[in-house]
Amino acid sequence: MTDLPALFAQLSREPDFEAAELEAFDATDELLLETASEWIASGHELSPGTVVTIGDRHGALTLGAAARLGARGIRAHQDPLLGERALARNAKRLGLSDTFTSHPLDRSLLEGARLVLLQLPRGLAALDEIAQLVARHTHPEVTLLAGGRIKHMSHGMNAVLARSFGEVSAGLGWRKSRLLTASRPRPVAELGANRFPVWGSDPDLSFRIAAFGATFGGATLDHGSRLLLRTLRDALPTSSHRVVDLGCGNGVLATATALALPGTDVIATDQSAAAVAATRLTAKAAGVGDRVAIHRADATEAVPDGWADLILLNPPFHSGAAVHAGVAHRLIEACARALAPGGELRLVFNSHLRYRPLVERVIGPVRELARDRTFTVLSAIRR
Repeated sequence: MTDLPALFAQLSREPDFEAAELEAFDATDELLLETASEWIASGHELSPGTVVTIGDRHGALTLGAAARLGARGIRAHQDPLLGERALARNAKRLGLSDTFTSHPLDRSLLEGARLVLLQLPRGLAALDEIAQLVARHTHPEVTLLAGGRIKHMSHGMNAVLARSFGEVSAGLGWRKSRLLTASRPRPVAELGANRFPVWGSDPDLSFRIAAFGATFGGATLDHGSRLLLRTLRDALPTSSHRVVDLGCGNGVLATATALALPGTDVIATDQSAAAVAATRLTAKAAGVGDRVAIHRADATEAVPDGWADLILLNPPFHSGAAVHAGVAHRLIEACARALAPGGELRLVFNSHLRYRPLVERVIGPVRELARDRTFTVLSAIRR
């Protein structure tokens, strides 16, 4: 029997952001796998291709299912690209590359599955999308084991699962983690039409916004992006013919820029599969889909060296559930390579994070364009 702590100790977050206080696994991974082992021991048989993992951070859940449960033909979905790459690297190092395949969040991931292991997302919309798809496409006798850290869980999660499953129960807490178990998926007639993507609008925008469950900001214009857009309207950089929306989310910045500057080439990039899909829909609906090149990519890897006249960045300040400024630092540093000499980084961030010294050091001279009680917008010119 595989010792899970020993297996987890061999895992790395690479190439995701690494820090001494961040690990490639947590207690929820262990709780999910031990509960799945008990589920199998109670008489459930797993044939190849019937186990699915969703939300695996860096491989602990998928590789644990292979090593601890003996599962093969595991299908895995991870919204962040860096998590997907970390899983692949960890699997290669442990000799488990042939035990799983990666899939988008769709029928190909779920069809015929009997056991779904889910690291609970933080947002209820993301959970709703996952639960609906699991209920719609898996085997009628599927069991969904959904785990998370108790401090990030809410009673609303039970209600969301109950929209798609006839039976939902909560387990006892264990090392600050807890599981929700869902079974008896509701009939397709009860599930109704797919609830995603969703569409939203905003009085400051001339176009509609698309979002999937895991899309940052949902189908809304978040406050930071609103402030950044205001600076573009007040001082539109008309000399910018090549623009990058780095961490594009729902595609608001890329689409607004393409509409405001008709002759501009725009690259929109994000490591989130849900963000890329939403940006594609937002840009297409606004009539600029043919002018916005959209990539699921790490930082600026989809941008040629020195290509960008302008990079727009509203960076995340967390890695998974952990708040960590190092994630944004990594993106800011990546901008230096992608900017042309004299090119501009326009950055919005929570003012208390004090990114200005870093921006001045890695990009060049900085000026403040806007500030309110929460956010600051800086403009930095590449040396």
